[in-house]
Amino acid sequence: MNLKANLAKAIGKTSYWFLHYVLRGGTSFPGKIAMKIDPNVLANLSQGYETIIVTGTNGKTMTTALIVNALKQKYGDVLTNPSGSNMQQGIVTAFLAHHTKHHNRKLAVLEVDEANVKLVTKWLHPSTFVLTNIFRDQMDRYGEIYTTYDKIVSGIKLAPKATVIANGDASIFSSIDLPNPRLFYGFELNRTPADADMMAPVNTDGVLCPKCQHILHYHDRIYANLGHFFCPNCKYERPQLDYTVTQITRQTPNELHFKMGNSHYKLGIGGTYNIYNALSAYAVARQFGLTDDEVKAAFKTNKRIFGRQELIHYRGKELNLILVKNPVGLDEVLQLLNTEPDDYSLVTLLNANHADGIDTSWIWDAQYEELHHKQIKRLLVGGKRWHDMAFRLEIAGFDNSQILINPEDDSLIEEIGKLPTKKVYILSTYTAMLALRKKMAEKKIIKAGM
Repeated sequence: MNLKANLAKAIGKTSYWFLHYVLRGGTSFPGKIAMKIDPNVLANLSQGYETIIVTGTNGKTMTTALIVNALKQKYGDVLTNPSGSNMQQGIVTAFLAHHTKHHNRKLAVLEVDEANVKLVTKWLHPSTFVLTNIFRDQMDRYGEIYTTYDKIVSGIKLAPKATVIANGDASIFSSIDLPNPRLFYGFELNRTPADADMMAPVNTDGVLCPKCQHILHYHDRIYANLGHFFCPNCKYERPQLDYTVTQITRQTPNELHFKMGNSHYKLGIGGTYNIYNALSAYAVARQFGLTDDEVKAAFKTNKRIFGRQELIHYRGKELNLILVKNPVGLDEVLQLLNTEPDDYSLVTLLNANHADGIDTSWIWDAQYEELHHKQIKRLLVGGKRWHDMAFRLEIAGFDNSQILINPEDDSLIEEIGKLPTKKVYILSTYTAMLALRKKMAEKKIIKAGM
């Protein structure tokens, strides 16, 4: 390691220590400082690590956490970026923060922003890429889904020997030939006839055949554009799956029961989308030599991570904090709410900062109309774009008298404590979630940091 790299590492680690242990922050700034001193510092920090990159629109943070939990069962210490700081400076920070322990295989499992895959791949030389899905998200940053995938592919091509483990139910992931070895995972529920022929709803993104632009059909559709797709025009179809979910036996807002391979699994979190996350983690775990029993043990130890169905206890209430950032993810969360058997209150926080995406029109593509309105005893709306959200809920059929407006975090937290139900679901965009958690930490409701 050269002098510049040593200096970058030393100053980066010192800044991390101060920001993390004194100011309770420091998820990306130490990496930014280190990169200023040595732009190549990531190459030096990652030497000797076998790296797994997890990327895609939705599910990166949960998938990364599940993979880490699984690999720990066999390999012990695993480096990761649990804060979700997934751009280049955040990944540098993850290496700066890690205290290397002695184990038989140095592994790093990193969530990486789609637009940053190419930037980090040239330094990390990953052994594995995990692709979750691609949906329309932050149009001002990513553009259309094909542009997003091009960004990812440009990174994968820098590591042609790396194994790509991709969601086979997403038609875009098998559409481009790559030199890499590839494995596919997906749902094979056998709940429809083998020759079933259905189409996605008319407003669904990503349902044009990536080969000929004809509308895709499905033998079975799981949600959005994911499922057993085929093109009746050019015969493009879903690839052979290597890892499958073959049965979903029970779903609640807090539990998922499903079958992968020959075994049944349980995950202490809700949402069909999280079964996909579990399946991708299972595929990685099996590729790295784990048994079904080791994967089961890992899933049992899984903890809810910040903003991903994070459970917070406050004034006798159960607050379920869920990050929402695009119409597909939001729709899946709304479907999760419809599995709730009890009455609840709904808090919606909408910001439009750069990290959220400055265009809030995506909330109109989510089906608030399909919520079970009678179960929702009170609506509380906040965030910088509260007026957009309040209007959206009004158009969805909620009565104005049921909607309480409170854009200020301090008083918002007080109002949450006054809501009439024990169960409270908080759906929040990214920066609104961070602001709320910061205020909750100041009030000692939760611990500071991530």
